[in-house]
Parts: sequence; structure tokens; C-alpha cells
Amino acid sequence: MASVPFDQLDGYIWMNGEFVKWGDAKIHVLTHGLHYASAVFEGERAYGGEIFKLTEHTERLHESARILGFTIPYSVAEIEDASRELLKKQGFTDAYVRPIAWRGSDSMGVSAQANRINVAIAIWQWPSYFDPEQRLKGIRLDIAEYCRPDPRTAPSKSKAAGLYMICTLSKHAAEAKGYADAMMLDWRGQVAEATGANIFFVKEGKLLTPTPDCFLDGITRRTVIGLAKRRGIEVIERAIMPEELEGFEEAFLCGTAAEVTPVAEIGKYTFTPGQITKTLMDDYTAEVQPKRAAAE
Repeated sequence: MASVPFDQLDGYIWMNGEFVKWGDAKIHVLTHGLHYASAVFEGERAYGGEIFKLTEHTERLHESARILGFTIPYSVAEIEDASRELLKKQGFTDAYVRPIAWRGSDSMGVSAQANRINVAIAIWQWPSYFDPEQRLKGIRLDIAEYCRPDPRTAPSKSKAAGLYMICTLSKHAAEAKGYADAMMLDWRGQVAEATGANIFFVKEGKLLTPTPDCFLDGITRRTVIGLAKRRGIEVIERAIMPEELEGFEEAFLCGTAAEVTPVAEIGKYTFTPGQITKTLMDDYTAEVQPKRAAAE
């Protein structure tokens, strides 16, 4: 599938209330969202025919739009229904789900408050965000040049398209040096996240993760914290300085696309994927599977 351009895949995309053929889901080149990044999106996964935490993702899509100053013209329930119907129409049980909302092409310029708000949902099969062989032994991360911005300078609580520009730059730079991804610091020099996933560390049986005060408190992140607490693992959310990595034993990333992915190296620091990482990988895999009601 990786060799097929995304605009040439088969199937349907839900767009502004209708199912259109994949190749016909088009926008004009003068779309505001393309020029000014006035767009918000979500990343979701379906397992066994059900989209994991669909309501939480759809509510966050609405909240992201609100932060960017526009209102999505479809309710949470309408987007959920469209997502489920599209999953069936695509014929997938395990798949990646991408809803997106953006300002259209009614006018150009920085101000476009009257532009139509468009919404689309695409679903495709995306087995693993990282190379499966690398993932099993722990991936290697570079330390990014760019930092997560001060929340006074960017809408960091929104899953806004524009915020991912520095993520793309950072991941490309890391891949050019042979790494799988990059860890980003924040504007204060503290550990923040990877380019598309949250980050956790293990030290002396405890789980540590940066406080999400300038980046998204991911839905997968919250799920992993819940799973750890269920296991009786102490979870500490606090500022983490990069030099502290020398004393950490395990590290892993988590996100909808990344799921739970062990990390073996971040810059000059090395880690050994251990029992806590493996346990949380297994627990997450079990958690995302649809919970079927017991037969009467």
C-alpha cells in the first residue's frame, strides 16, 4: 500500500455530509486551510470493527476548532455516525481514521471569518507507524532542533494542522540521519514529546512523563496512564530535563498511530525495553480490542 499515492487509493471519503468516491474528494487550490493552516484534525484507530475512543476524539475535534475560532457544522453524534458508516463502507475492521475540518475557498487573506467550514473523514489501512522490526527492539530518536512553542505564541491545546510544520521538519531531519523520529524539547528546554506521540520513561519502577502544558495531553497518553495505575505503577507527571535521561531505564512513545512503541536510544542516551514497557504494550493491545457483551 505504501507505494500507492494517497490520492489514488480506492474507496470512499465522507465529505460535507456525503460519501464521495476517493478520487473525487477534492478542494480548490485557493482553500484557506491550505494557505493559512486554518484546519484541525484527529487521528483514530479502528480495532475489530470499532473505532477506539471515538467520542473523545470527536469531542476534541470540536474543541480544537473552537480554539481556532470556528464551529464545525456537524454534531459529535453526526461525525461519529459518519465515521462508523464509512468504516463499514470501506470494508475494514482494523484501520486508521482521519477526520479533518478546515476553512474553505470563499475568500483569501488572513481574515476569512465567513468562509465555509468543510469537514471530511478518510479511512485507510495503516498497520504500523514505525518499522515493525525497529519497533520490537526499540526505535532510535534524535533530539530535534525545533522546540514546542510557548503556549502564549500558539494554540497548543488544539490539534491544529499548523502546529505540525515543525514536527514534519524535525522528523525529516531525524530520518536523514538514520533515526526513526525525534524527541522535541519545549521553549524552556524541557522534554516535551516526539513529533507525533507522547513520551514516557521508567525509573526505579515508576513511570515518568512530561506535564502537557504546551503540547497535547493525548488520548492514548491518558489511556496508558490509566493502564499503569490499574497495574499499581506509580505515575509521575512533572518537568523533565534532557540530562535526566541518563538515569532512566526504559522509554517508550505512545499515540494513536504509534500505539505503544519502545525506545532504545534518544541522542546519546540509551534504554533497554523492559518489563513495564512490555506490560503496557500488552495491556494497551488488550484495551483497544472491542469489548463484547457476554452471551446470555
